[in-house]
Amino acid sequence: MLDAFADLSTPLLADACVRGDVPLRAAPPGIGAVVPGQRIAGRALPARHYGSVDVFLEAYGAAAPGDVLVVDNGGRTDEACVGDLAVLEAEAAGVTGLVIWGLHRDTPELVEIGLPVFSYGAYPPGPVRVDEREPEALSTARFGPHLVSAGDVVFGDADGVLFVAAEHVDRVLATAAQIRRTEREQARMIRAGRTLREQTGFDDYLSHRAADPSYTFRRHLRRVGGAIEE
Repeated sequence: MLDAFADLSTPLLADACVRGDVPLRAAPPGIGAVVPGQRIAGRALPARHYGSVDVFLEAYGAAAPGDVLVVDNGGRTDEACVGDLAVLEAEAAGVTGLVIWGLHRDTPELVEIGLPVFSYGAYPPGPVRVDEREPEALSTARFGPHLVSAGDVVFGDADGVLFVAAEHVDRVLATAAQIRRTEREQARMIRAGRTLREQTGFDDYLSHRAADPSYTFRRHLRRVGGAIEE
């Protein structure tokens, strides 16, 4: 999955979701890689955190190579729920990355380990609570407004994290690759001196809009084959 994502980006996948009427499920803003430039792509391995690392260890027992641990810590900013030992154990289990709806700690150790970890950021204190565990602890994880399960694939890069249902992944990747080709050609032409306004027939768009105020630029781009807004 990471190979299929290699030449793409989360913005391209997001645009592909919009174009293909696939639910757009992005992690909340602020979720980023501990090590800038790291990327992830793999099946979601959900785990809800209740104050103890045991839920992660149990999740690892069901991990398949290439999975991405999706940690639901409710977006809390009063504790770090993942540290170096949890990440080392993830690596030993074949997990290729972690995305945390919350905070991490042990940053220098995580950098040394090298396994991609995405979170809101670092915070020294770990949990001092142990809450009651829900029946869905290992079947689904909340991440912002989204519910993530093993039926989802996780993608992450410098722009953030997306969750795409596995049944839509091939189509989304193919559409994203098509959008990328169009955008790269548009960028090449801008550098060669042909402005984006010329490429997209912007004056023609303004004329259409003047005659029909409901005529949107997105509709125009689809008509002319542009790829700026999805």
